[in-house]
Amino acid sequence: MSTPTPKGARLAFAGSRRGRWPALAAWAILAVIGFTLAPKLGGIQDDAQINWLPADAESTAAKHLADTEFNRNNLVSLLVVYTADTPLTPAAHAAAETDRAALDALAAPGERTAGPIPSADGRALMLVVPLADTAIDADGEALFAEADAIVREGLPEGLEAGFTGGAAASRDMESAFEQLDGPLTWMTVAVVALVLILTYRSPLLLLLPMVCIALSEQLATGLAYLLGRYADVTVNGQNTGILTVLVFGVSTDYTLLLVSRYREELLRTEDRFAAMRAALTASMPAIIASAGTVVLALAVLPLAAVSSTAALGPVLIAGVASAVLASLTLLPAVLSLFGRAVFWPLVPRHDPAGAAAPAQRRHRFWGRVATAVSARPRLIAVATTAGLLLLSLGWTGLSVGLERSELLTTETDSQRVSAAMAEHYPAGASEPVEVYVRDADTDAALGILEAAPGVAQTEAAVRADASDWVRIDAVLADEASSDAAEATVRDLRDAFADNGTIDTALVSGPTATQLDLAAGNDRDLRLLVPLILAVVLLVIVLLLRALAAALVLMACTVLSYAAAVGTANLVFKGLGQDNVDTGFLLMGFLFLVAMGIDYTIFLMTRVREEVPRWGHRVGTLRALTVTGGVITSAGLVLAATFTVLALMPLTMLMQLGVVVCAGVLLDAIVVRSLLVPALALWIGERFWWPSRIAKRPAARDRTSA
Repeated sequence: MSTPTPKGARLAFAGSRRGRWPALAAWAILAVIGFTLAPKLGGIQDDAQINWLPADAESTAAKHLADTEFNRNNLVSLLVVYTADTPLTPAAHAAAETDRAALDALAAPGERTAGPIPSADGRALMLVVPLADTAIDADGEALFAEADAIVREGLPEGLEAGFTGGAAASRDMESAFEQLDGPLTWMTVAVVALVLILTYRSPLLLLLPMVCIALSEQLATGLAYLLGRYADVTVNGQNTGILTVLVFGVSTDYTLLLVSRYREELLRTEDRFAAMRAALTASMPAIIASAGTVVLALAVLPLAAVSSTAALGPVLIAGVASAVLASLTLLPAVLSLFGRAVFWPLVPRHDPAGAAAPAQRRHRFWGRVATAVSARPRLIAVATTAGLLLLSLGWTGLSVGLERSELLTTETDSQRVSAAMAEHYPAGASEPVEVYVRDADTDAALGILEAAPGVAQTEAAVRADASDWVRIDAVLADEASSDAAEATVRDLRDAFADNGTIDTALVSGPTATQLDLAAGNDRDLRLLVPLILAVVLLVIVLLLRALAAALVLMACTVLSYAAAVGTANLVFKGLGQDNVDTGFLLMGFLFLVAMGIDYTIFLMTRVREEVPRWGHRVGTLRALTVTGGVITSAGLVLAATFTVLALMPLTMLMQLGVVVCAGVLLDAIVVRSLLVPALALWIGERFWWPSRIAKRPAARDRTSA
């Protein structure tokens, strides 16, 4: 005889005998939409530097001014650097001059190649080719191949030539972002497939969830396209790369939770549809709470000052929405088509007696873990807290801000040429500071620049064609991304602001944009972290209806984040990386707090389900026992998918992958398995204050489950 329909099972329509067909039909339509729109996303992807800057930054205003008044819209410089071990011969000068004339054919319309510019030691020459970044985006490989052919032809013996500057750096970044399309997707698929096959050892439970996850990823990509095309959301390589990993990671988490509960219900229930409805009804609160936490945390990102961070929120919300929709509708409908056969060859048979057996007998390993936690909750709570605090000490010495040479994890030709160039020219020659002032303030601006100790030389002022704006390029004595260069830019801005005769001055260039980006990320960190904490706390309070429990869980989550950052910093030091990206702390906090809380939510929703039936102590231990395997597997999946980011050549994504991987493993294995249940047992029923659960007498606690 089948069990009665669980209360609230009407919400689980996709798992019913009739409801599965409308669900599958709806997803057939969504799949067509996804596969139609997803390929269009690359066409609207925009990785322009201005889309990464704070909207109100001085360098952003200068960029707009350069585009409108100086017709420098989408211009980027390619530097051709000629070097020799001895003073350059007339033949070398003649070769550079010949190349200058030929390279004019590649320059942006209306622009000319500048140079050759000799170095002070007479052993280097430099050409500056102004290129249109639209031309690089359209066919960058062909453009650079043509430039390389021009420079290499007729190169005198003993003279070496190479490319650096903004255009070469953009080419390097573009090549890195290209790895976020095919390779990132296939590596993520391989990782998820491996975890699924190791977890269930069933070919159907590898194939069917992967199909569902792939469809949800295509739908998410299609939604991202619509956001970029019609909602003015900037889509770039960073948020599309993270989107893929996020969808695969959270989808697999939800899949593992639902499939585990479905298997459990199949032991109790002979009717597979009743079992699916029961599994969906039981799993839905945890899945919705988990997804809701992530969505609400992402919803605060549009408040960020940094444009790339603000754009990340809507894109990732589309990913989470697609993942949870597929998990609660498509996956149950697909699984119900096959029933128990999806678990073949380890098919769960209807066994009410086995389902009623103590949880420790059915989950032996996690039963032993629960017994250990029950025996010494105070010792385990203190020991795990001390261990996490010790890992947090790895945070010491964390340096925020990457130098230009550190943006990629591998050395590129443009970086090697830039290093060679620094031996002959001032260190900041490849990326000068740009100062924009009114024509009447030119002399005063030149005076400030020439008096600045960090400025090696200034170029002649360039006047705009249709206005009285003037641009002055200043070469810094220090490398553009160094602390000394940033200090010089700050001093220049202060000097212009303190000068009473200059009406408006905008200091821009690579150093200034790096400085503004760091300031914007710092401002966002102080604004968004409290908001994300408040959102997560509110969700947990509403879910558990227990303020004390919510505060304890939040403290554990923050401690886990600190330990993850400390661990990641130790890893970076071991890899020889002394600095982290300016967005590292905020992005790490977002993913670890909003997503890492998933496992605690999965555990605590099961605890709240078990406590009214078994009492606080046994209910907590029973929940730990029955959820241990699935939550640990989910943690391994999410950690593994973010490890894929750690293999990318972009330092910011590599660092994000490392910290999320470390944090998820700590959260799933240490915090959720040991610290949280130990604290719950130590605190006792006061853990549920002010919920009515806390008012249950301790005598109702049973001794075994």
